[in-house]
Amino acid sequence: MPLFNQKVSPGLSIADDTDILHFLNPDNSDKYVDARTALKNSDIYSIVFQLSADLANGKLEADAPRAQGILNNPTQTSNAHAFWQSMFAQLLLGGECFAYRWRNQNGTDMTWEYLRPSQVTPFLLENGSGLIYNINFDEPEVGVMEAVPQSDLIHIRLLSQNGGKTGISPLSALANELQIKDKSNKLTLSALGRSIIAPGILSIKHGGLLSDEDKASRSRKFMKQTSKSENGPIVIDDLEEYTPLEVKSNVAQLLNQVSWTGAQIAKVYGVSDSIINGQGDQQSSIQMMGNAYVKSLARYAKAVTGELNNKLNANINLDLRSAIDPLGDSYATTISNLRKNGTIAANQAAWLLKENNYFPEEMPEASTPPVPISTSKDDKSTEGGDNDDKD
Repeated sequence: MPLFNQKVSPGLSIADDTDILHFLNPDNSDKYVDARTALKNSDIYSIVFQLSADLANGKLEADAPRAQGILNNPTQTSNAHAFWQSMFAQLLLGGECFAYRWRNQNGTDMTWEYLRPSQVTPFLLENGSGLIYNINFDEPEVGVMEAVPQSDLIHIRLLSQNGGKTGISPLSALANELQIKDKSNKLTLSALGRSIIAPGILSIKHGGLLSDEDKASRSRKFMKQTSKSENGPIVIDDLEEYTPLEVKSNVAQLLNQVSWTGAQIAKVYGVSDSIINGQGDQQSSIQMMGNAYVKSLARYAKAVTGELNNKLNANINLDLRSAIDPLGDSYATTISNLRKNGTIAANQAAWLLKENNYFPEEMPEASTPPVPISTSKDDKSTEGGDNDDKD
């Protein structure tokens, strides 16, 4: 007799080495860094904002019209830039980000819904053929969806320890640095609150042992005398002596002793510390720092396009040119150099610049072919006159 309504297995939980370590040491809760707490750190906020914004400023290009349509308009609750920046920010904070694909009966994507990591629980199928997810939606009408196949979910990961099933948060490498900086901030605030700021010391000679009330009373009278003098000289008798106080405080050193944490945070995210403090290596040129930053963005871009290519069955590329060169001046310089070297013709260079919106489409054609300005030393027309006089 055939069996109907067979119970679907909920799947196997996905674990890694960190779960075992936390099980053996449950009190080691300081190794977890909450994303909301991390964003209160100015260095982390600066890096996450800049990287996510630059990735969102890039253009996702697909060779399939349907894939390009959902990439351009992924959600109905916000604009495309806000959606992708939120996805990339969560990817940088948590090491992975999620979006549910609402599709029609034909399997065409209608809209995507951003999901927080706390809403998604991944499981591994018992036969190891794939992943399934339990999703807790915020909408009461939807509620909880169990055993959602991985084809219905956009799941972008960074570094992984379990074969790419889940991602590792970069914040896990900053647990000690953030704790040191937090304790240093508390120490600095405590030192500033307990510091003594006095304009000088008023000594009373041959006055014997004065009580605390007499000393406080004389201090108030001296301050009153100082205020009434209107920045004039202070007159005291022979029984008193006033010495201006020069305090060499070390509180400022407390403010600078953990400046290395910014460099540590930048190192974890694979960017130069100039992204945070605007200094970095003073000997590096702007072009060198720009090339290093482009390489950093490319690392994250590959993680994004790898997931999108798999789920949308299309060839998708993230063009970062608009993010790293918003005005297009660097691109125009490259095209100009190719034209000067004879690699491309003048009409090809003009066409490339128009295609990238550097030149307007309504730009009229040149009446006469443009003549390049010669920079050769043999061109005597650009040089000054020779001195033919002889001594």
